[in-house]
Amino acid sequence: MNKSPRNPSEESRPSLKRRTLFAGASTVGALAAAATLIPRVAPEETAAVEPKPAPTKGGGYSLSDHVKQYYQTTRI
Repeated sequence: MNKSPRNPSEESRPSLKRRTLFAGASTVGALAAAATLIPRVAPEETAAVEPKPAPTKGGGYSLSDHVKQYYQTTRI
């Protein structure tokens, strides 16, 4: 009883996992190459905001716009 030989086209065909690996590797390489060609933009300097002076009598609570907005959101 002689077994039939394997189909040669099945042995020479690369697996799908291997194709996916190489496709992913080439995509990563292309993205890395493109990233090096894109010019970098220098971030804009933001203006320094001077903090309010500390209260002389202690405390530190002030009714700012942020606090007023919080109180409005807690109303029922």
